[in-house]
Amino acid sequence: MEFEIRGDNLQVLEATLDSGESMYTESGGMSWMSKNVDMKTDSHGGLMKGIGRMFSGESLFMTTYSAQSNGAEIAFSPEFPGKIIHRDLGSGEKIIAQRDAFMCASSSVDLSVHFRKKLGAGMFGGEGFIMQQLSGPGDVFFELSGEIVEKELDSGETIKIDPGHIGLYETSVDMDITRVKGVKNMFFGGEGLFLATLTGPGKIWLQSMPLMNLAQRLSPYLPSGGE
Repeated sequence: MEFEIRGDNLQVLEATLDSGESMYTESGGMSWMSKNVDMKTDSHGGLMKGIGRMFSGESLFMTTYSAQSNGAEIAFSPEFPGKIIHRDLGSGEKIIAQRDAFMCASSSVDLSVHFRKKLGAGMFGGEGFIMQQLSGPGDVFFELSGEIVEKELDSGETIKIDPGHIGLYETSVDMDITRVKGVKNMFFGGEGLFLATLTGPGKIWLQSMPLMNLAQRLSPYLPSGGE
């Protein structure tokens, strides 16, 4: 497979597949394709796996696009302004992503739900309890919102983050949810009751514009259901 990510903040992924190669995405994720691409929609791994994906922000059904001859072309576009992130995962290599970050991948890549081990902290932390886990081998593409900042954490190095800004992180990175200290900070600091802590070693990808934050800022300007 060959691919090119075009554009800046309104990007599109264009891929060229050889005969027998295939990619999959959630239902409705494809933008355009050449006539030598065949599509098949199913639960991609069974009903229970599909239900698990729904918890992580994806659809019950996935669509697989397979090249019927060399030079098949297909394109995928994100659902919001931001960046497309590509990762070439080795056999058995895994990466953790925020809910709904998955865009598309080679058919050899496995997508599953990832639950935080510390149940209570994750639930009360809001975001970060249910995430996505992608396992190689193969190419996988993510859609993250806003600009993307990549950081490489050393062993034991910790960074505190508003959970909505977490895009991706390697499985060597430990994630936890901690309560904000101080009553005034909790109720008047504007950051909510919880922060995420990521501890290295490993690489993390942070997004500048969480969709939830954007929706909250736009909501006062949108008409209500009664209007």
